[in-house]
Amino acid sequence: MSASPEHTGGAGLVPTLGGLPLSVNWQYLRAIARGESAIDLRGMALRNREDACRFAREYGLDPDHPGHRAWMQRVQREAVAFLRERLLREDEAAAMPEEIAEPEDVLDLLVFASRFSASRRTRRLWSCALLKVMHALFYIDSDIKLRHIDAIRDQVFAALDTVVRPAAGGGQVLTDGEIALPLLRAERKRAKDRHSILLKLLQKPAYVAEDIYDHLGMRLVLETRIECLLALRVLQRTQLISSINVEAHRVRNTLLDLDAAHEVLTRWRGRLAAAKGYPHALLAAMDAELDRLGSAPSAGSNPHSGSGYRSVQITVRKLIHLDDPAARPGDASGLGMPGGCFLFNYEIQLLDRAAWQATHTGPASHEAYKQRQIETARRRVLGELIEALASPAE
Repeated sequence: MSASPEHTGGAGLVPTLGGLPLSVNWQYLRAIARGESAIDLRGMALRNREDACRFAREYGLDPDHPGHRAWMQRVQREAVAFLRERLLREDEAAAMPEEIAEPEDVLDLLVFASRFSASRRTRRLWSCALLKVMHALFYIDSDIKLRHIDAIRDQVFAALDTVVRPAAGGGQVLTDGEIALPLLRAERKRAKDRHSILLKLLQKPAYVAEDIYDHLGMRLVLETRIECLLALRVLQRTQLISSINVEAHRVRNTLLDLDAAHEVLTRWRGRLAAAKGYPHALLAAMDAELDRLGSAPSAGSNPHSGSGYRSVQITVRKLIHLDDPAARPGDASGLGMPGGCFLFNYEIQLLDRAAWQATHTGPASHEAYKQRQIETARRRVLGELIEALASPAE
């Protein structure tokens, strides 16, 4: 135990290095100094329960506050259930120690995660896995925007409803008042469920620091890629998307070779203008020419999207206003801005028929996508525990 700093005759402390050989947790300090993700750590760096209590308070949770303690216990139970149901194999789930699944005190997990002796390795790994999930759950619970998801949803879809309109004879069209493109489907993502958000956070490189951009969104499916290009034009002309409100670093285009599309549209523009009725056959012929002239852009940056997934994905920022007086503290900035407003990101996807059909089978299907997410989250959350459970010799 290190010596405590001594007081001088006054109120200050005497400078000291403790009088004992210094102990440094290099792995933990390197992670802090290098900005490494917490999800990739192999353990914590707490010496005792006193450190655990201090850690919890700096995190924002008071162990002596009944409401905070109840919150910690609820999150711990939810994290256990998530591990068992989503990330662990059946035999692995059965191997979870009781002191992890039902600890006498949730703070014990912090201390367990800091014990690096060989005899306590498995307990440390179990504690780390559970704490990683708990940290993400606390993040979700603390996300102010998710508390107002109903108001956000209403405002996002009210704007989209101005361009997605009923079609004569049934179905829907995408329109800017000048052209009306028949939609095969207009699918709304009304909100991610809690565990879908959790899974996405756990497999992301930045863990909870990286925002999720597709809580809400709309997928528009048209017959051809040329119509997807024209759909972009509709969205741009109605100002739903612009160079100002688009998150440029989030744009993903694996559907349209824009240079080839430019050439095709220029060549066929006169015939489109002269066509009687809606030019289904001409658009199909233009798509065939697009195949000959160009190639689909390379895959986007999402490592879990299948190789056959083709779409245009655009993340849009929208200023959301809250009418709840409790959420409107007034103008704290002195700039005349109401307190109850913030920017929210949602996603618009464009697909042609072939790309949409590919999402139902094979590597481009949603089921395959989710399974790849689970495997990534499993490796990152469990880490060395996977190997330890496969050979439980210690």
